Amino acid sequence: MSLQNQYHALRHAAGIVDRSSRGRVIVRGADRRTYLQGLLTNDIAALTEGTGCYTAYLTAQGRMIADMRVFETGNHLLVDLNGSLAETVAARWSQFVFSEDVQIANESTTTAEIGVYGPSSAAAVARAFAGDRPERFSELHEPVRSLPLYANRVLDFAGSSACVIASDDVGVRGFDIIVPLQLKQDLIAWLKRGGAVQVDDEVVEVCRVEGGRPLFGVDMNEETIPLEAGIEDRAISLTKGCYVGQEVIIRVLHRGHGRVARRLVGIAYEQGNPVPSAGDRIAAADRDIGVVTSAVQSLALGRPIALGYVHRDFVQPGTAVVVASRAGTVETLPFVPIETEAERVAPE
Repeated sequence: MSLQNQYHALRHAAGIVDRSSRGRVIVRGADRRTYLQGLLTNDIAALTEGTGCYTAYLTAQGRMIADMRVFETGNHLLVDLNGSLAETVAARWSQFVFSEDVQIANESTTTAEIGVYGPSSAAAVARAFAGDRPERFSELHEPVRSLPLYANRVLDFAGSSACVIASDDVGVRGFDIIVPLQLKQDLIAWLKRGGAVQVDDEVVEVCRVEGGRPLFGVDMNEETIPLEAGIEDRAISLTKGCYVGQEVIIRVLHRGHGRVARRLVGIAYEQGNPVPSAGDRIAAADRDIGVVTSAVQSLALGRPIALGYVHRDFVQPGTAVVVASRAGTVETLPFVPIETEAERVAPE
């Protein structure tokens, strides 16, 4: 299937995205939420069964160790993060456990994570879980479709528990499904029967950049402060108690009025220009002001777009910049708005 058709599936129907390379850490025990409360930036203690949140794990200097999503399933916390960091994070958290009732396990290699994104994704998920009992579709469709962002629901799939998570991680609304590894291909097959189509990583990357979603290891790293990446509204609670790195974050927010040395912005180029490369320098007013971190040819806008960091004096939308001798303009993120709850499609 062509890239254009795959993109159309993500934007207008349902696309299957294999996200199994991400990491999945399981935190069990009665103290699991209060334990992570002191380690992560969002309000983990406030999570109840079926809810979740986006958060960050910081050093004492406020730099990012990882970003992650945390979901309370009722039996355990499911932590979804960059796959290359899962073992390190699980080991580090285990070292900090003393008398707490907490058990931590990296289950990345024994589970699979399959994303289904697009306006028809809820229908595809419901059909897949209904399986050879199509009469169950109507029982499943609305509960899945109405899940708010970061909510989760544990459902039976082929006799095993599967966790369905409402997500916009790739810049489009949809769902991630966590299943035992041995059921991965069965799940994909049922999703295809339900009308979803497989989508290549290249197309997913286009939607991610269009949606202005920074990716750890690409647009964020161990030197990044969350405020620089613009994730504070999603990842940081301003009302919870202490967490590692909080002092730096609060100092920037309150004493520095949120001003950081650089900010992640969108940059758009004229139609017909080549797509810039990650690492290309960004200039303005005869100054080197930053660097490109991600770039794609936007299929929605018909021109190259990029994410990159620029000096705080050049973050204003409309600011003229030059990348690799080609003119661009700073743009407000996201380039393509991500669907809100009110814009969810009507039941099929």
